[in-house]
Amino acid sequence: MANGAVKVTINLPHNLVVVADEVARERKTSRSKVITSCLQTLAAERLYNEMAEGYRTLAKENLKFAEGSAHLANELLPERE
Repeated sequence: MANGAVKVTINLPHNLVVVADEVARERKTSRSKVITSCLQTLAAERLYNEMAEGYRTLAKENLKFAEGSAHLANELLPERE
């Protein structure tokens, strides 16, 4: 199989197989490619959510640092007119 693909056997509810087959027919592709595309979308969403959470955490940490060090800036930097 190309691209390091691994053949797997899975059990799906009948209604999802019907949907996969309909989408495959509409896109003129295989059921396997439809399922692969769905999993790629899910993986991308998970990565996006993990990164967003990381950035939110980083923003909180940066805010704490800024609040904790603001007095130092006031001491070291001359006041502007």
